[in-house]
Amino acid sequence: MDNYLDSFFGAISDPTRRAVIERLVHGPAPVSELHAPHDIALPSFLKHLKVLEAAGLVRSIKVGRVRTVHLEAAPLAKAEHWLERQRRIWEGRTDRLAALAEALERQDKPKG
Repeated sequence: MDNYLDSFFGAISDPTRRAVIERLVHGPAPVSELHAPHDIALPSFLKHLKVLEAAGLVRSIKVGRVRTVHLEAAPLAKAEHWLERQRRIWEGRTDRLAALAEALERQDKPKG
């Protein structure tokens, strides 16, 4: 699982790649459409797509001269599951810390 998470978080660490993912949430798109809003050369943009593909976040299909990129939901769901587990762990810890702080505060209050 760690290799997957390293690959996933590495892939989404770049704003260009995150923008591609955000666009693909709305449906598949040709490479030309995905590239259009970015002020980088096409070969550089294609490297970003390769990183996303290597992480399993997107897949592409070429029909004729058009390559269409599709979002792969399974890796996003795996990462979401991991993040949810982490959230539950930390919420439990902060709840226990808050309870301890309240108990200490009650102890320190003067009686009378």
